[in-house]
Amino acid sequence: MDVETTNPSWLLSFPHVVVATISSLLFGYHLGVVNEPLESISIDLGFRGNTLAEGLVVSTCLGGAFIGSLFSGWIADSAGRRRAFQLCALPMIIGAATSATTRTLAGMLIGRFLVGTGMGIGPPVASLYLAEVSPASLRGTYGSFIQIATCLGLMGALFIGIPVREIAGWWRICFWVSTVPAGILAFAMIFCAESPHWLYKKGRSAEAEAEFERLLGGSHVKYAMLELSKLDRGDEADTVKLSEVFRGRHFRVVYIGSTLFALQQLSGINAVFYFSSSVFKSAGVPSDVANALIGVANLTGSIVAMLLMDKLGRKLLLLWSFFGMTMSMVLQVAAANSYVSGSGSLYLSVGGMLMFVLTFALGAGPVPGLLLPEIFPNRIRAKAMAFCMSVHWVINFFVGLLFLRLLEQLGPQLLYSIFASVCMMAVIFVKKNVMETKGKSLQEIEIALLPPE
Repeated sequence: MDVETTNPSWLLSFPHVVVATISSLLFGYHLGVVNEPLESISIDLGFRGNTLAEGLVVSTCLGGAFIGSLFSGWIADSAGRRRAFQLCALPMIIGAATSATTRTLAGMLIGRFLVGTGMGIGPPVASLYLAEVSPASLRGTYGSFIQIATCLGLMGALFIGIPVREIAGWWRICFWVSTVPAGILAFAMIFCAESPHWLYKKGRSAEAEAEFERLLGGSHVKYAMLELSKLDRGDEADTVKLSEVFRGRHFRVVYIGSTLFALQQLSGINAVFYFSSSVFKSAGVPSDVANALIGVANLTGSIVAMLLMDKLGRKLLLLWSFFGMTMSMVLQVAAANSYVSGSGSLYLSVGGMLMFVLTFALGAGPVPGLLLPEIFPNRIRAKAMAFCMSVHWVINFFVGLLFLRLLEQLGPQLLYSIFASVCMMAVIFVKKNVMETKGKSLQEIEIALLPPE
């Protein structure tokens, strides 16, 4: 086995990875698309001042995403990863077109729900696909593309939303724009490689070999196939029952995975995203500048994470990321303290918020989505990923729902202290439970984590 001394060329797998990350770009875009235009949508569709309706326009999407992510594992396992991407693009195109042409609130909500189902299928399938088609030496770098594409999507949505106040009905254009990348994703996937892991699991070894050749180059095929055969029997046709994901030897990895996503959401990151503009407003920073600053902090962190992911490893980035987030929340608590002078508290709260987003993007943002498909065994990977993403959406939904309520009831100091302690708990959890997966093949990780039956 002396072929495997050099790493496969990145040029081979790169185009496939880029196409797959269009789903993350769309994901980011739809997260941010109603942010700016919400006001003019509410005027045009006649629900202005109705906060429940406004909340529904934002959160119906999350409901759809929860449903989508529940089914994502089943879709990715039965239809294959490539088909799953095309199935995620379809509701996004139909939903965006529905929202763009609607004249009623109901039409808007149906459109948002459809887009949401696509958003739910996209991220878990993208994480799966990237983990399965990337060479081990590049998996971390490629995994960070997901976070970067999501950032670019968010920033794109804010950027395209700028003329919404000047041009009547511009929000319809904002929805139409998103159908272009969705169409490209569905079309370009025809030419991409199918995941060799999925093909092998379906007993189609010859095809798996051909795809490995496209992704890694001829000299690496034998080694890759050997690695696969160590674990999975090909033609393993029996389906994975859900009970298998929660019981016995798989329970620990699923527990680690879902807890990581839960901690990521409970750290307060979405509260910061949903709420940053009002914090900046009180500091006298206009909302478009604020959004740009948050976007830049997020993108900077993500790019740094991409450069470090395969050098420092996942665990170290997670530890420092959660620790940095704890410190940022401590700054927020200090800013909310009555002893700090006016201008001092403004600097602290704006600085703390930007530092929070930056340190989040360094590890807590990109790592869970990359680490989970790495630590899940091939047999349960898609199903377990779907379950963990569903946990993520449920918590995301409730954080969005309850954040402003809690802020009124508890006040910023107590709420930020809670977020800080969650981040600190995350540091301890990662230190105890997460193993380093840098540079290992998916098979090596599986052997290390799962005791053989």
